[in-house]
Amino acid sequence: MRLLLFNEIEKIEVAIRSVLANFGCKELHDDFWITNPAHFADTKKFNQTLVVIDKELNGSKEEYITDFRSSYSETYPPSWMITEVLSFGNLNYIYSNIANNKLRKQIADYFGVKPMVFISWLNVLSNLRNMCCHHSRVWNREFVLRPVEARKLKYIWADTTTLDNKRVYYRLCIIKYMLNIISPHNDLCQKLTHLLANYPQIDNSAMGFPHDWDAQNFWQQ
Repeated sequence: MRLLLFNEIEKIEVAIRSVLANFGCKELHDDFWITNPAHFADTKKFNQTLVVIDKELNGSKEEYITDFRSSYSETYPPSWMITEVLSFGNLNYIYSNIANNKLRKQIADYFGVKPMVFISWLNVLSNLRNMCCHHSRVWNREFVLRPVEARKLKYIWADTTTLDNKRVYYRLCIIKYMLNIISPHNDLCQKLTHLLANYPQIDNSAMGFPHDWDAQNFWQQ
């Protein structure tokens, strides 16, 4: 389950890096917007982010970073390079501090949610990703973070009326929703079905799965 979750979250993380950098450059007309304090609401949060950016850039051996340093005089690389060296959590920290409401809405709308829901879901997925990386138990865990309950979503959403949002199934629904946008022909449902079939002794309800989860239109996409 950890491997499955990590692999699917990775796809979402790549999409968020791309959308955050590209939408920001286009809307703000500034290729270096991520390191420009004028584009952020909270100066303290911006400065904290800049410390992280400096640390990651100074420690990076990526060829595109070293090539930039040797070829250009700017203090920082453009935003699409910076997003590549930052963690999932750092990306959310940047997004939540964007001052331009139009940009915040554009990015969240790409993923079919409102900004408040987007921030919450990114926190949840970042936390889950870290647990998977550190080999923590996730399958029947009661997570501390509660995702914001989404209303009037742009695309088809799971029936969450009876779900426990502190269980892994709810997080799988978030992952599936976002994958349906960035990878419309994803096979998450098949992967999950196969995994559960290999372990029939596992109580799916301990993970928050409803008995008819795979029959929902949401999972058939």
